[in-house]
Amino acid sequence: MHLVDITMFYAAEGGGVSTYLNAKAQWLARRSHVQHTILSPNVETCDDAVPALVRIPAAGLPGFHGYRMPLSVSGPVRLLEAASPDLVEAGDAGHCAWAALRMRKRYKVPAIAFYHSDLPRLVQPRLGRWIARGTCHYLANLYRQFDLVLAPSRVMVEQLEEMGVRGAVHQPLGIDSRIFHPGRGDETLREHLGLDPDTRLLIYAGRFTAEKKLPVLVEAVRKLGSRYHLILVGGGGPGAELPRAPNITVVPFERDQRQLARLLASCDLLVHPGDCETFGLIVLEAMACGLPIVGTNGGGVAELVDRETGILAEPNNVDSLAGAIEAIYYRDMVRMGAAARRKAAERYDWNEILPQVLGRYDSLLGGYQPMPRAPEGICVTD
Repeated sequence: MHLVDITMFYAAEGGGVSTYLNAKAQWLARRSHVQHTILSPNVETCDDAVPALVRIPAAGLPGFHGYRMPLSVSGPVRLLEAASPDLVEAGDAGHCAWAALRMRKRYKVPAIAFYHSDLPRLVQPRLGRWIARGTCHYLANLYRQFDLVLAPSRVMVEQLEEMGVRGAVHQPLGIDSRIFHPGRGDETLREHLGLDPDTRLLIYAGRFTAEKKLPVLVEAVRKLGSRYHLILVGGGGPGAELPRAPNITVVPFERDQRQLARLLASCDLLVHPGDCETFGLIVLEAMACGLPIVGTNGGGVAELVDRETGILAEPNNVDSLAGAIEAIYYRDMVRMGAAARRKAAERYDWNEILPQVLGRYDSLLGGYQPMPRAPEGICVTD
């Protein structure tokens, strides 16, 4: 079988989609006879860790955090035709998805969509409610034409249902529990940062974008005072500038997962203030490193954190977030960290997750019957 993943959300700067596709490529290369190719506009150089990368001609667009968009549907289709896949998985809702549907229509190739991004929620604060509503109609039109739609969290399955996309399947992402491990901790990190040994050390890692709600986190840590210190790992595009505070250290994005694991395992806990995550992969990576979690009770993160592994605060609430951070230090954090490690390693290691994904491919290919054509008025176009 030749599996092709196609998405504009694959990039060297990381992110959940890139982590998923890289893990899948490496896992398949070691354990399976499946040929795997990744098509993306953001492929720049050949990565020895990823067997087959193909670049799609594209242009950069403002507001897409450095991601590039294909110039048309036809270009990705030509590359898909050259690859001659047995199954295509589309990881965005743009030209790549329509190219996958073109292959399905012309060549009867099964097409899967993975709903990685909460597009309506990202659109609304930027372009308004009416555009967000139109986005929902667009996504419903698009995803109804796929043979299978996957979503990384139950909240995203529910969102698709509300749009009118029935039968979407909950498929979590995963982590490499050998890389993300408590043993990678560095006891000298506080010393390197010039901090007292008893400083309460917090960490956040990810993009510095509006939907991550980082100003709420910065203000909460500022309110907690000098006994607490926050490491912010990452970066972002326009609007990524954050208020400065003496008890905050900003570290550039860390592409090397082992170095990221070292930072995570060297801190006390991970704090994630976002309330619209479709999954929250960094939360699992921190849990695998033995860290309790302070998150919010909104979005996909809330599905990963329970009473044994962390505390959930109210979204967009500085006092609630600061209170949760303070409260977790009165809990048995060693026990919580061990529970977090156990949950992440036993349920979400790629060796557990990727066989689930392959099983979905096999089920679709085993008795593949293309879905009926879309209703009149719905077509796949450039």
